[in-house]
Amino acid sequence: MKKQLIIYGILIVIFVLYNFLNPIKDERTDTLINILFASLLFLYIAYIAYLVLRKIGKKQK
Repeated sequence: MKKQLIIYGILIVIFVLYNFLNPIKDERTDTLINILFASLLFLYIAYIAYLVLRKIGKKQK
């Protein structure tokens, strides 16, 4: 579980750095990259939640 949280923290740091540095000047492309990256972050949150629920289910058996 610690590995997933470290990966998630790294993804958040990359997302924040990208938004502060803002290397792409085209607004539409920048918005598309932000939407895709945010979607990836939410998908990873769902994956972590799935792992937690699976661990809880195994403990109850």
